[in-house]
Amino acid sequence: TTGLRIFTGLLLMIALAACSDTDNQPAATSLDRSENNSELTILALGDSLTEGLGVRRDMNYPSQLERHLQSHGYPTARVINAGVSGETSTGLLQRLDWVLSQEPDIVILTIGANDAMRALPLGLLKSNMTSMTEMILAQDARLILGGMQIYDNMGADYSRDFKNIYTELANEYQLPLIEFFLEGVAGIDALNNSDLIHPNADGYSMIVDQNILPILQPILEQMQTGKPRANLLEPTRSAPSEG
Repeated sequence: TTGLRIFTGLLLMIALAACSDTDNQPAATSLDRSENNSELTILALGDSLTEGLGVRRDMNYPSQLERHLQSHGYPTARVINAGVSGETSTGLLQRLDWVLSQEPDIVILTIGANDAMRALPLGLLKSNMTSMTEMILAQDARLILGGMQIYDNMGADYSRDFKNIYTELANEYQLPLIEFFLEGVAGIDALNNSDLIHPNADGYSMIVDQNILPILQPILEQMQTGKPRANLLEPTRSAPSEG
């Protein structure tokens, strides 16, 4: 799409750098749930797209997701922001043991953009993500993969194989997959900071409402009803593109 072309072209030209703060407010989407007072801990793992460079700390996606859960049936929910700007899959793997000490119920893993920006070997990314997947599942946490995509600036084969890493992992480990974490947001001026890489507060609201919640909600429902983990797999769902 045009948004993906703009996003990935910029991604390969400049680093995932800091942007100015914004005061935009999050959108609201109902989970249609009765109140659940049990503890719920979600760990958001990733790079600056998770950390929320360019927005106030309370406007990044983990903060918006936490508020949404707390106001829609999960008043004690915590969403821990474990995003680090500039993080590669290797860096995240090296600190994963420490962050998993939070004992999350659910992990949202979105990593790989910086690997692609640095043209790192895709075999390394796949190996790191496989190791992270196995470590997270060994902690008895449910894992959602946030997929990334790049345009073919690095060549069509690299672009295709990069995207396929997420699909292959999701299939191999029967994981729910957000096919493109930035779907509907990438490259759209009104939903990004001036670099057109990092979402602004409105962009993060769209990511939460259209990309994360449709995958997360069925998992929460399965957890509450106590159905087996094997039933948690949902079809890949991407939000419709804008622009």
